[in-house]
Amino acid sequence: MTPSAHDAPAALAHRGFSREGAENTVEAFRAARDLGYHWIETDVNTTRDGVVLSFHDETLDRVTDGTGQVSALTWEQVRAARVAGAAAIPRLGDLLTGLPELRFNIDVKDEASVTALPRLLHELGAEDRVRVTSFSESRRRRTVRALRALTGRSVPTSSGEGGVRLLLGCAMVGGPSWPAARRAAAPWIEPFDTVQVPRRYRGRGGAEVELVTPRFLDFAHRHGIAVHVWTVDEPAEMAELLDLGVDGLITDRADLLAELLTQRGQWPPRP
Repeated sequence: MTPSAHDAPAALAHRGFSREGAENTVEAFRAARDLGYHWIETDVNTTRDGVVLSFHDETLDRVTDGTGQVSALTWEQVRAARVAGAAAIPRLGDLLTGLPELRFNIDVKDEASVTALPRLLHELGAEDRVRVTSFSESRRRRTVRALRALTGRSVPTSSGEGGVRLLLGCAMVGGPSWPAARRAAAPWIEPFDTVQVPRRYRGRGGAEVELVTPRFLDFAHRHGIAVHVWTVDEPAEMAELLDLGVDGLITDRADLLAELLTQRGQWPPRP
């Protein structure tokens, strides 16, 4: 049976959409928006003078014509760099004000952003348009707590690596252990409503381990946790994961995911 639009999965354009490598740029975000996306997956690093950037790497070297550590540079120095030879690095604040129709799944990449991001979101009143996450459980926890202290509100958040490991371990043992595990881990693992994970990970000895299994999905869903899978770019795998029951996909091929969801009667997503 074809799924209905009412149970459509979350679709996240990974760093926007650009076949030319202009990731995390205004042009890439607009391209995703024009395909019908509401959610953008992006990253933040903060400059020496406190400007929060939509930028993945800690240095300019990989994707721009500039060089240097972002945290050691000022905004005036960073703004001269060009991504993929043409596009400017955007300030997150400009994206939030200039693209009000979009929501941002934000991966906190550096220490300075732990305090700078909550301040920016609070100043712009944009906390209801974001999901906060980080591979670092410590950065995620401190960012979410700082934002809650400023706003008095909780925001959607996806677990860091520690929370994923906790959830995975409990899923392998069984359901009753989860409440006790959450209570025990509360000092260092902030509550989360989503996990964003690869389909597989490399275990001890280098062997690939299937992470997104029916058992894992069932366990997460029974405890009210959504599962998003990254980064999925092949339509056949997208369809397979959706049929398996994942709640969302993060992709570099926003065009192909939109086409697949259109075929399944699940596009465009509801606002």
